[in-house]
Amino acid sequence: MRILVVLPNWLGDAVMATPAIELLAKYYENAHFTFIGSYVSIEALKHHPLCESAIVDETKKASSRLAATYKLAKQLGRFDLAITFRNQIHSSTLLRFTDTVLTVARKSWHSQLLLSHIPKIKTDQHLVQQYVELAMVNVDNFDGDIPPLKLYIQQNRFENPTLGINAGATYGSAKRWYPERFAQVAAYYKDKYDILIFGGPNEVEMAKEIEENLISLGVTNYKNIAGKTTIEELCANIAGCSLFITNDSGPMHVAAAYQVPTVAIFGPTKYKETCQWKNEKSTIVRHEMDCSPCMKRECPLKHHDCMKSITASEVIEAVKSLEL
Repeated sequence: MRILVVLPNWLGDAVMATPAIELLAKYYENAHFTFIGSYVSIEALKHHPLCESAIVDETKKASSRLAATYKLAKQLGRFDLAITFRNQIHSSTLLRFTDTVLTVARKSWHSQLLLSHIPKIKTDQHLVQQYVELAMVNVDNFDGDIPPLKLYIQQNRFENPTLGINAGATYGSAKRWYPERFAQVAAYYKDKYDILIFGGPNEVEMAKEIEENLISLGVTNYKNIAGKTTIEELCANIAGCSLFITNDSGPMHVAAAYQVPTVAIFGPTKYKETCQWKNEKSTIVRHEMDCSPCMKRECPLKHHDCMKSITASEVIEAVKSLEL
């Protein structure tokens, strides 16, 4: 059975779609996937053993996105099932242009016009559950059991126990705890773990600040790989960590996919909807604020108290609660 899946754009959202993809593979006999998505989502999910084709969606770069979407759809051909995890007119249009009969998307004005199955999904539940509802909309015998997150990139194996530090969060500065405090936590555990500093291409300066703070605290057993890894290498390195301390971010969900013990620091986002899914050793550090969750990229009140009030000692205690 040929199944077209339009993946979410963000790394974390794409990883949170993996339980839905695993359920599609389980409930549709002889399933084979074609994935369409952003560069990062494709790089993370293209290793699925049932993936026949993985295509980076570059239609937005075309002079006419509609024409480019039509051309891509005709190149892809018809599928037995086509589903999009994006709530975008372009993805609804892509599914329609493939001439696939069974098409699935979240209910919206454009999906109502273009597609065959458009469930209204409640947003006050974990994003994993939202994606699963979409995927299982046409499955009568779904037993309700949702698996953990799943990636098929082989983990890196480090010589010594390794603490991963991820101070970045692509969505915006409001989600980011402070580099000097990440360094304080890492320094506390320097005798138990080697320290690996993560970060994307736009987070190199932040990672450098952590590095400088570690040096000032007398830490030498660290390595800074921010901006130096591919998506595949990022996932493999996170998978090899013995402990991961992170903001609410894509790498946080990668860690959950590999069951890496994790302390996640949350500020302005809806933690019940985007916390780690089914990670057996995971805990959240957050402070309830009158203004949260604001879901803003930057603190609209200019005080950032949801993150500023979280201390290094709180995060250290959260690590201890994991009983590693």
